[in-house]
Amino acid sequence: MGKLKAIGSHIPTLKPTVGFFRQEPKGETATREAYSPWRKWYKTARWRALRLKIFARDLFTCQRPGCGRVEGNTSMLVADHREPHRGNERMFWDEHNLWTLCKPCHDQWKQKVEQGR
Repeated sequence: MGKLKAIGSHIPTLKPTVGFFRQEPKGETATREAYSPWRKWYKTARWRALRLKIFARDLFTCQRPGCGRVEGNTSMLVADHREPHRGNERMFWDEHNLWTLCKPCHDQWKQKVEQGR
């Protein structure tokens, strides 16, 4: 019994080395980022510069036929891929595959089009 008491006093000083497993991502966004490594491209300076270049090329105007909304606030614009790139790096960075959409057109119309494919 004496040995058990001696071990018990040393347990709090031991470093935890057992039981560290890779945690699964929590939340929809974290899951998408973990299983779609290309999502990190959207956070690069290269993407931010390309996005602004596309907006300027399209004169800050939504390119969806029938919309044509002009928006000076770039947070209300989306540089959208005409054809989904699905992780294809060449298609992701291709300026000819990008166009400007206003946020309502991207979040409503474009999502319906892509889900219908």
